[in-house]
This record gives sequence, structure tokens and C-alpha cells, in this order.
Amino acid sequence: MRPICILLLCCLAAVAASAQSYAVSKTFKIGSPGGWDYIAVGPNNKLYVSHGTQVNILDANSGDSVGVIHNTTGVHGIAFAESLGKGYTSNGRLNNVSVFDLKTFAVLGQIPTGANPDAIMYDPWSKLIITCNGRGHNLTLIDPASGKATDSIALDGKPETAVSDNAGRIFVNIEDKNKITVVDIRKKAVVTSYALGAESPTGLAIDIKTKRLFAGCDKQLVVVDAASGAVVTKLPIGDGCDGVGFDETSGTVFASCGEGKLTVIKELDAASFRVVENVPTKRSARTVAVDSRTHAVYLPFAYTEPGAAGERPKMIPGTFGVLVVSPK
Repeated sequence: MRPICILLLCCLAAVAASAQSYAVSKTFKIGSPGGWDYIAVGPNNKLYVSHGTQVNILDANSGDSVGVIHNTTGVHGIAFAESLGKGYTSNGRLNNVSVFDLKTFAVLGQIPTGANPDAIMYDPWSKLIITCNGRGHNLTLIDPASGKATDSIALDGKPETAVSDNAGRIFVNIEDKNKITVVDIRKKAVVTSYALGAESPTGLAIDIKTKRLFAGCDKQLVVVDAASGAVVTKLPIGDGCDGVGFDETSGTVFASCGEGKLTVIKELDAASFRVVENVPTKRSARTVAVDSRTHAVYLPFAYTEPGAAGERPKMIPGTFGVLVVSPK
């Protein structure tokens, strides 16, 4: 064997040895009825789980229930403006956002949005809460200080998830157009779009340091240069991805796939990425939240039974909970 080949094999072996291996370490049982979407790691070691008409709040270590936010019918996501001590839920069937106190969990009010607010985020650069409105095909911008929606940005498709580069740009997965739309939050306008060359982008995460976007598509994770829009690489993931998370302290990307896999991808550098493993989870565990402080990965799920042809499998009542995936 040639020396250069030996060196390459040694390098790959070293990377494999240094990569962490993950496994399900805990299961937090919630059990109440209703569907779900996003999950979020909040301040003070709290876990916020969207669930039907409410948000369940758990201790992120023990899984103990510490609170519930009611009247969030069709809730999708949760975001936080920590400096103001407030949290926000996107209520898809109510076409509004609930504002709640991060200490008491009391609801402080509701703010109208576009039709069917789905993902929700806090942009630390503009200090705005932003909702992706699925049926409205737009973004709603909310000023947390005033508690009012101040602007709306029209899009040419269905926004699924958005992330910020913390420098004035918002990136939005447009699920039905297979692209990422780029918004200049200063101008409050769309400035360009990046074609993904892959179907149905859903989950989206960003590495601000390397300027890389990670778009979860149909059985592929597409890595995109956030500055230029160039596709860096495409990697195989499981089927049914609806969430992508990034652990900034370990440089690890997680794609949660509803077929029952969590695909773990290591970012070696800005140009090099490698699938480390596919961790067995549960069918329906399709969204994800990552805690970069503890390296824990959280996935809501429920046991299901087959539905009618063409329908989503039905949830078995009383089985809803959260999987905790941790480094071994």
C-alpha cells in the first residue's frame, strides 16, 4: 500500500475514533393527548414541548413537569427573549403568538400573525421575534419590547423554518420551492434565494462560525455556503426528516428522521462533513432540539398505529413523550 493511502486511512481512523457515539439515555413521559411539532431548550434548564393545545414545560435533566402553557391551539414552536424575561409560542390554528413569563409561565397576551404561524425564532441581531406563516406565505416580525407585530415580509412559497446569521440576514427554508430564501432584516425584504437541488426542505440549522447552513430535505442533508449560496455537499440521512439541530461546541449536526433514526454528522471543517452514525430512535421522532451545554439531544415522539392509506399514522393515546439522546 502506498504511503499516501496509509496516511489517509490513518486520518480517517483518527476522526472515527474522536467522534462521539450517541444513544437514547432517557425517556420523559408526558402522555397527554394531541399532536406535536417543535421542541425547544429554554433558559434555566427548561424544556418546552409543543403539544396540541398546550406547551408542556419539563426539567431538562429529570423530565419532571414544571409547568404548562394553555390555550395554544395548534402550537408549533417556542422562542425566547431572555433579556425581557418572555417566551413566545406560535399557535397555528389561532393565527397568533402567545407571550408568557419565563419565571411564572403566566400568559401575558396574544399577538396576531399571518395565517398558520409555524416555526418561530428570536433574532438576536434585530431583537425581533419572527414567525414563519405556512398558509400566509410570509414572515411576521414582532417587537418584543412593544408586544406588537410591526412588519410582514412576503415570500413566494411556504416557509418552514428560519435561522439567523446574527449579522442582519435571515435564512428561510421554502418547503414547496426546494430553496432557501434570504431576507435582509435591515431592509425587511427578500434579497436572494439559494436553490438546494433536493426535495422538501424542512429543518434548518446554521454554523455561524463557518457560515454553513444545514437543510434537512427528503433523505438528504444539504450543506450550503450561507454567504454565496453554493451547495458544499449533500449527505444521506433517514426518511421523514422534519428537524435539524447543531451542537456548536462539538461541531455536530443532527437530523431527526421520522422513520426512527437520528442521523449524526460531524463537521470536520467548512468543506468536510461525514456521517458518523444513525442512532435508532422511534418512529414519529421527527423534530429535534440540541443543548450545546450538555450535548443532550431531545426528540418528541409517540407510539403510533397505521392510519388509512395515504394518511399519517395515528398516535396511540397516552404514549407521548420525549427521547433524550446523549453521548455514550
